[in-house]
Amino acid sequence: MTKPLAPNPQSQIEDKDEIDLREVFGTLWRGKLLIILCAVIGILLSGYYAFVAATPVYTATSSVALESRQEQIVDFESVMGGLGGDQQTVNTEVEVFKSRQLIGRLVDDLNLVNDPEFNPELRPEPNFSLGKAIGWVLDLVRGPREDLPPPTETQIRDEAVTRVLERVSISNIRQSYVFQVTATTQQPEKSSLMANHLAELYIQNQVEVKFERTERATVWLTERVSELRIELEEAETALKAFSSSTDLISPEGLFALNRQVKELRDRRDELAKTVGEAEAEVASLQANASASREQRAALTADPVLTALMTRITEGDAAAEAEFDARYQQLVMRAQQNEARTQQQFTALDSSIKDLTGRIERQSAELVSLQQYQREAEASRLIYEHFLGRLKETSVQQGIQQADSRLLSHAVVPENPSAPRKGRILALGMIMGLIVGAGTVLAREAAQNTFRISEDLEKIAGLPVIGQIPTIPARRRKNVLKYLSDKPASAAAEAVRNLRTSVLLANLDNPPKVIMSTSSIPGEGKTTQSLAMAQNLAGLGKRVLLIEGDIRKRVFSEYFEIDSEKGLLAVLSGEATLEEAAVYNEQLKADVLIGEKSKINAADVFSSETFVRFLNAARAAYDYVIIDTPPVLAVPDARVIGGSVDAIIYAVKWDSTTRRQVAEGLRSFANVNVRVSGLVLTQIDKRGMKRYGYGDSYGSYSNYYHE
Repeated sequence: MTKPLAPNPQSQIEDKDEIDLREVFGTLWRGKLLIILCAVIGILLSGYYAFVAATPVYTATSSVALESRQEQIVDFESVMGGLGGDQQTVNTEVEVFKSRQLIGRLVDDLNLVNDPEFNPELRPEPNFSLGKAIGWVLDLVRGPREDLPPPTETQIRDEAVTRVLERVSISNIRQSYVFQVTATTQQPEKSSLMANHLAELYIQNQVEVKFERTERATVWLTERVSELRIELEEAETALKAFSSSTDLISPEGLFALNRQVKELRDRRDELAKTVGEAEAEVASLQANASASREQRAALTADPVLTALMTRITEGDAAAEAEFDARYQQLVMRAQQNEARTQQQFTALDSSIKDLTGRIERQSAELVSLQQYQREAEASRLIYEHFLGRLKETSVQQGIQQADSRLLSHAVVPENPSAPRKGRILALGMIMGLIVGAGTVLAREAAQNTFRISEDLEKIAGLPVIGQIPTIPARRRKNVLKYLSDKPASAAAEAVRNLRTSVLLANLDNPPKVIMSTSSIPGEGKTTQSLAMAQNLAGLGKRVLLIEGDIRKRVFSEYFEIDSEKGLLAVLSGEATLEEAAVYNEQLKADVLIGEKSKINAADVFSSETFVRFLNAARAAYDYVIIDTPPVLAVPDARVIGGSVDAIIYAVKWDSTTRRQVAEGLRSFANVNVRVSGLVLTQIDKRGMKRYGYGDSYGSYSNYYHE
């Protein structure tokens, strides 16, 4: 009885996230012949292109050095020339080299419009080309196209400019101001001429640009100088008119007036004090008019009143009248002094006001005067500056120099620059190797069958106990004859190898009842069963071969069968095993054929009668070989598998898919039946070599000779 099958994580096909480099290199090594073939084809194709199909082209290079000068933007030199030395300037000059305007001048000067290399309209139309073939196909699909009008001269010239741009390249040598002008054409003289002339046109263009700038600057400066002259005259006229209409003598006179006003204000302040003192004196004299003569004499401190007071004290009556008259005289004198002082203060204040108003008027006039003077001076300076620039521009007009110089002329190349035959051959070989390697890897990735036992073991998780090559017999009836006639053949040795693996799989309990099955029909399971029976019988053992596929019954295709009774007759009791089993001379073993039955085969093999039958066969024979139907076709094999000692699962080489093998093994696992081992059948030795597995098919394949 077979043991239950433990779950095996490798029993299903799984995608790998990791790449095994050893497997990749192994795959490439096995496909080395295809890779070498692709490399040879690549070399042949690239050689045809390099030596036959490709048109030789010649490359010529001239050099131009940039004269860098750093100038201030406001300086006149910014108009006359001087290019910066920064990277932006260098990049700009490269684009100037490649401008359509400059290339257009090159096309016109060299008359490249009439050159067939740059004007496709002048090329002779080939009898056949890929483009014409595609056009014919498109015409058949879409119908004939409308005839396009012939291109205009402008279109032809633009097309020529575009093609010349494709043949011309400009490069800057690193860490330098040197440009290399490269032209590539089909003629060496033309390449040299184009490279030199483009460099000359670039230098000439710089001079023309400077001349144009100078001319525009001269015109603009002339107009600007005329405008500034008019502005200067208007400013000077306004200054003169203002000077004649004002009474301002000079700024110094205005300063003297300010000083005079300051002095008058100081005098007015002093006079104001004097007026206050006079008013106080008058008020004091008038307030003390009724006071005693002694008090008034003391108040006035007048010597006359003091003398009169002495006389009055001595009793002089006339002195009193004189005292009063003298006091009134002092009061009047004080009043007169007050009136005079007040008049002086008023006159002085009026003078200050007049001078202040005059100063204010002259100050405003001085500001206006200075404004007119500044405007006139500014107009004169601007006019003189632009007049000087106009004279400088007029003097230097026509003596401009280019900012570049031709460093070296392009020489006429002797050898073509393309095609580079060695490089093309190497590239063709590399591309061939890549295509070959890609084809090998793609073929390996798309391969969904089994070619070597290692892959089968890895995917199925079961040992491969045999590898049987294709038996070179055109008819099935010749299979047993071939194995008998050629016992030293690789196929016979493979069967012996399989027999040894099966018998030694369990030394303690060697299998006696062995079942042979497969995933689908045509995998060689029946041939495997017959070969095993024949080989075991050759050891002198009693062997019974049972045709378990009672639906198709293919034993008759391998040998003649005279018996009419078979497996079903034994199970039904119509005949005994000894009566139904027929000895076959080629097999040297007994054969129990299958019979056509109306009862479902799975029900037959599930019965207790079948189990008792196997036990009886086990006792009567040394080995019992059962050939069962494919496991994916009908359930018979799964039913029979529960009653046998060993199950040999046949997998056809490079035919049975991984999914079919996985599903077949899974069907056994679902009923707890374990497969003893796998057999890779119908191995094509030539196919193994073709896939690069020539060293992977058993050592006996090379040791024995058929």
